[in-house]
Amino acid sequence: MPHPVSPPMLPTMLTKSPYPSTVPPPQEDVSTLLATIFTAQTSQDSLDAAYALTSLLLNSVGFRGLRSYGVLDAVRKAAADKKDGTKRESAMILLGALFEKFVPAQRISEVVFLIQDGGFLTPPLDALADKGAVVKESAQYALDALFNSLSPESLVVGLIPVLIQYLGKRSGKWQGTVGAYELMGRLADKAKMGRGTKDEERVKDLLRESMGRELKGLIPVVEAGMHDLKAEVAKQAVKTMTSLTTLLSNDDVAPRIPLLIKTMEKPSTETLQKAIHALSQTTFVAIVTSPVLALLTPLLERSLNTPTTSQEVLRQTVVVVENLTKLVHDPIEARTFLPKLKPGVQGVKDRASLPEVRELATRALNVIKKAMRDDDGNVIHGQLVPTSTEDVIKILEKEVKIHGGIIGLPGDTELWLLTKHYISDMVKEDVNMREVSRIIPCSGPYLQQLLRDGQSEPVAQRLEKHFVDEDHRKFGQPIKPASGEVEIVNTDFSLAYGGMLLLSHTNITLHKGHRYGLCGRNGAGKSTLMRSIAEGKLEGFPSKDELRTCFVEHNQGEDADLSILEFIAKDPELAASGRDRISEVLSEVGFTSGPNGKQQDKVGSLSGGWKMKLALARAMLMGADVLLLDEPTNHLDVGNVKWLEEYLKSHSEITSLIVSHDSGFLDNVCTDIYHYESKKLVCYPGNLADFVRVKPEAKSYYTLSASQVQFKFPNPGILTGVKSATRAIIRMTNCSYTYPGGTKPSLHDVTCALTLSSRTAIIGANGAGKSTLIKLLTGETIPQTGRVEKHPNLRIGYIKQHALEHVEMHMEKTPNQYLQWRYANGDDREVLMKQTRILTPEDKAQMEKMVDLGDGKGGRRIENLMGRQKWKKSFQYEVKWVNLLPKHNTQISRETLLEFGFSKLIQEFDDHEASREGLGFRALEPKVISRHFEDIGLDPEIANHNEISGLSGGQKVKVVLAGAMWNNPHLLVLDEPTNYLDRDSLGGLAVAIREYKGGVVMISHNEEFVGALCPEQWHVADGRVTHKGHLAVSMDRFEDSRPGSSAASSSAVSSATASAVNSGDEKDGELKFKARKKKLKLTRAQLKEREVRRRLRHIEWLNSPKGTPHPPDTDDEA
Repeated sequence: MPHPVSPPMLPTMLTKSPYPSTVPPPQEDVSTLLATIFTAQTSQDSLDAAYALTSLLLNSVGFRGLRSYGVLDAVRKAAADKKDGTKRESAMILLGALFEKFVPAQRISEVVFLIQDGGFLTPPLDALADKGAVVKESAQYALDALFNSLSPESLVVGLIPVLIQYLGKRSGKWQGTVGAYELMGRLADKAKMGRGTKDEERVKDLLRESMGRELKGLIPVVEAGMHDLKAEVAKQAVKTMTSLTTLLSNDDVAPRIPLLIKTMEKPSTETLQKAIHALSQTTFVAIVTSPVLALLTPLLERSLNTPTTSQEVLRQTVVVVENLTKLVHDPIEARTFLPKLKPGVQGVKDRASLPEVRELATRALNVIKKAMRDDDGNVIHGQLVPTSTEDVIKILEKEVKIHGGIIGLPGDTELWLLTKHYISDMVKEDVNMREVSRIIPCSGPYLQQLLRDGQSEPVAQRLEKHFVDEDHRKFGQPIKPASGEVEIVNTDFSLAYGGMLLLSHTNITLHKGHRYGLCGRNGAGKSTLMRSIAEGKLEGFPSKDELRTCFVEHNQGEDADLSILEFIAKDPELAASGRDRISEVLSEVGFTSGPNGKQQDKVGSLSGGWKMKLALARAMLMGADVLLLDEPTNHLDVGNVKWLEEYLKSHSEITSLIVSHDSGFLDNVCTDIYHYESKKLVCYPGNLADFVRVKPEAKSYYTLSASQVQFKFPNPGILTGVKSATRAIIRMTNCSYTYPGGTKPSLHDVTCALTLSSRTAIIGANGAGKSTLIKLLTGETIPQTGRVEKHPNLRIGYIKQHALEHVEMHMEKTPNQYLQWRYANGDDREVLMKQTRILTPEDKAQMEKMVDLGDGKGGRRIENLMGRQKWKKSFQYEVKWVNLLPKHNTQISRETLLEFGFSKLIQEFDDHEASREGLGFRALEPKVISRHFEDIGLDPEIANHNEISGLSGGQKVKVVLAGAMWNNPHLLVLDEPTNYLDRDSLGGLAVAIREYKGGVVMISHNEEFVGALCPEQWHVADGRVTHKGHLAVSMDRFEDSRPGSSAASSSAVSSATASAVNSGDEKDGELKFKARKKKLKLTRAQLKEREVRRRLRHIEWLNSPKGTPHPPDTDDEA
């Protein structure tokens, strides 16, 4: 080949004037340069000549010379010359030089290269199939030069339509098709969110949103390529589809994307069923936008319209359609995609064989109609209408006319028709994205060569002003801080945790005395943001020397043996305050002074509420300018929450940043709300109620709803001998307990009981003894007096007040591994760690004692219990004796073993049997465990692959909840369950508890949560428990509760009003359960023996005195 040297990619600097010279170059000069380009001996010579030609044209007639001197015609002719490879290569080099130099210098040339006369993207794409390697290399250079020169708006408005058009024709070579798909993939990759500068990320955001709106046209084109017979095309199309799916920015769909791509790549009934099943198992939370609908609509449409789709898959499909549609908030997007699904759902409603499927389809159809709002496509009153291309053209033409119109040189009129649409399409994207600052660069440079000198900039400025005013009309004026406001923080930052980007180039601005609520889903990064600020790691945030910042969180790692006063006084940051000042502040928050005051109590004896008050006292002593409060109302009773509200509102010099799921607290305290939206922080002035009025989708802050996050608790199973839901299954009688070192009992003479229908709330002030009561019930601690009895087969799911204690020893494990460890041996290891199960020295000495049953075999030592069976109204246990063979095992009744003092041995065996019953239908396999985590609301991907240490507080609570529910408990015991859950998860938990078939007892200061669920309350005060039953529950707090609805009359709640305490079903005696014996069928010999017994009884009756009643015929021996 005559061109052995490939063209260099480095640009050559050119000097040019802003406007074309009035003196055009001679035709001979242009023709000479063209001849040099096409006949040069090396690629470098050809490129140098191409650069010289672009410089000549740019410094004279500009883009007009491309047509008037026949440059473009020469390129097209040389590129199509099949006989001369040198000319084909030179054509690509010239085209690359034109793309590289003309596009940045004269933006109107984009219209010439991409649109006018079919554009010039086809020749380099076709040249990728050339046999000559240098031709292909030059073609790639031309494509790269064009791609790198275009702005984000130009890529979407100019390049994408040309690529779609090229891929739509069937006459091209496969190499060109691969190149087109590759360019499309590069477009999507360029839009990926990253960690560049703020301006770079803004451009990416614009490109990502704009391309997302184009996915409805891109996905069918790329999917067609995935089925191409040429393997190379199919492979590149799959890569491109993978890149396009990164534009979705939807956390709900993201885990399913690989399966969805596989379904598109290999369409079959089986893959479609798997995809639909996976989507039906997805809890959709995020708002559904155009990109998500573009990806899922073709799959759902195929499932609905395929005649062979099974009824189960149809059921799943209409459920997915309903769930997706509920989250489509833009009626215009709904009217774009939902009409494709509506006929299919209508068909299912009309023709499905199962009534359940028809009913679900009817529901989905109603939701579709509601989402579309108006079948005729009319604009609803108050709805914001996006700006259209025609709206921009109208303003653009008007301003161009006012400023003297176009120059009117030959060809300008034709080009203006194309350019005004091109500019208007780009400006439309900027306006709808509210990036109005980009209007001038997307209009002025494109008008510069068409309008008279100096007129392009005024036109662009007028265009910008019009749409800025329009933006203010639609969305309101930017909020300006009130006069006198002191700004203490104003910084742009990004935030990541591990490999996860939480916030991308967002801004946080704090004003003195404002109280900001920080709202977002669990896992969004609220606590991570607070911790980053507290540790001085947030870029741009003032250091502690400039701004005193104090992080108030639930800290459970204090020195337990120190007194409260000593604990604060030894803090190096607070030592300078002096003990008197420390004591004064502690008294302010409720820690009384003096020798017998609360300040002398040990830190380890404090309840969760007092620990939070201690942390607040520490912040007060620091004189903090900014308080970072992470769930401050957790563990605080009503009185203390009120005190905290008054404290924050009265200290107008302190700025607060608050994370809380307590809607009443946020309403009463906050002056502003920061909300997590698409990895940005958006500030809304006002309290939570004002925020919800602006963002109606955030109404879950006020209602308990499972529409966003769903928990599904397993059925508890039966309990032997318990036929009534109001029969007591666990009972405390006259129990008292005093903590070691305590002077007075935490609980005194407490008697209470729970049933399978219990919905009981334990209410009381901080430190009253609520958690102690729970621990006594569950066997965590042992009462000093009184007794705790429970059904031998009772399984209890228990979540501690500080829920994370359950998993703090397993931070390096994944949730899946934690559950496998906990139940590895068929028992719940946490049950075996309870104090009531640990053998004390007295228990070990008891195991060494000789037992004489009085059967003539003398004393023997018990080695273990081997089995259990029903006996009379109780149980008898198979006892294995030390140093004796199994054939000498003895059956001993439960009562006899208790008399001998082997209660812990019995408890251990009963726990094992209860656990075995609960796990009878559970396989401890990763897949089964993943499904269980999904039921509890934790993403299986997180459960399988993320270490517990990397999870948020709410996610860790879900891990603990899943662990407690794994063995199908009969009684769920929750100590402050609402502390770490966000509003959506709280609603899901409330609905799950409402529908749960077992008993529930909970401690919670969240009156909204308790009032909606618990008709029975135990009030703990001064160590005594007072029972209040038959309370009305506030069912209207559930979003799905309406008069006459099934939820409003839930049997689980209504039945709970008749508890064991007030039903009169229980006696004061011992808690016993009748163990039913199985009735066996008698043999022929046994039937004869029974007949003989009955005959003898009858003869005996005949010989008895007159008037003696006839004995009943029974199967007994008597």
